[in-house]
Amino acid sequence: MTGLELLWFILIAVLFIGFFVLEGFDFGVGMAMKLVAKNRQERDVLVSSIGPVWDSNEVWLITAGGALFASFPEWYATLFSGYYIVLFLILFGLILRGVSFEFRHHMETKRGRNIWEWATFIGSLTTPFLFGLMFTSLVRGMPIADDKNIYASFSDYVNIFSVVGGIAVTLVCFLQGLNYIRLKTDGPIRHRAHHVAKRLYPVLFVGLVVFAGLLWANTDFFDKRPVSTLILLVVVVLMAVIAAYGTYKDKEMVSFVGTSGILAGIVILLFNGMFPRVMIGSTGHDLLITDAASTPYTLKVMTIVTCILLPVVLAYLVYTYYTFRKRIHAEKIEG
Repeated sequence: MTGLELLWFILIAVLFIGFFVLEGFDFGVGMAMKLVAKNRQERDVLVSSIGPVWDSNEVWLITAGGALFASFPEWYATLFSGYYIVLFLILFGLILRGVSFEFRHHMETKRGRNIWEWATFIGSLTTPFLFGLMFTSLVRGMPIADDKNIYASFSDYVNIFSVVGGIAVTLVCFLQGLNYIRLKTDGPIRHRAHHVAKRLYPVLFVGLVVFAGLLWANTDFFDKRPVSTLILLVVVVLMAVIAAYGTYKDKEMVSFVGTSGILAGIVILLFNGMFPRVMIGSTGHDLLITDAASTPYTLKVMTIVTCILLPVVLAYLVYTYYTFRKRIHAEKIEG
């Protein structure tokens, strides 16, 4: 394995971390449209809180997909051979959620707005669940044939481990959204988000214990990387404790950092367990980083371009969040 192959494996993980941390609170806010907000004014506050950033947050996923295609084409091809329908449903959920913001804004009737608010909720709920289901079934192992295509049955995708993984990712994204609401809004919606979050942390801790047990029973992580897997699980639990502490002590930023750490820790845990594989075969046909990577010249050009463009993108991201850093007040929203 070359240094560039390792670098791009790490960069793919970083891109997914950025996506889940930033898009995670978008999903959570979308779920809060029906689970937390009580009236149109509060739903307007929620939409306004993510309005300037939700589309740029999705760019992390687009970039991750593009980088995956360019740096590891065999990984990309094998993944799509088995997860085409799941990825199509994820794309549909993202599209549904994206267009719902615009259509809701132009609806003049309560019934019309309600339809698109439900579209926001459904897209925000199903997308993180499908992502969690996909990643957990992937690390469990899929039947990969000699031609590097996946020939899987329904139970390979939907099983206890993958369903728990999907629920876990959805729950953490919801908590991430609730903590973001506490950071970005004021008034009754903020206090209600705080109250709901406090009630969910016991569920989160039980879920983490169940997930850890299923990870041990359904993957080879503890056989191949026992020390790093255990350390990362401890880090995830520690981040959950920090998030809970921030919620019970009413420290919004501490809570947000904690749930961000949970999402980042889960992604790192999964990529750490896969290494040096990019696809785990349940029939013994693993796809390794060295087998899936592009040519050294391609990786070199990609690295140079990334070094040039990445500082610009990060600067724009920081500028955007700094510009829209103030809290959203319901009385200041027009229309």
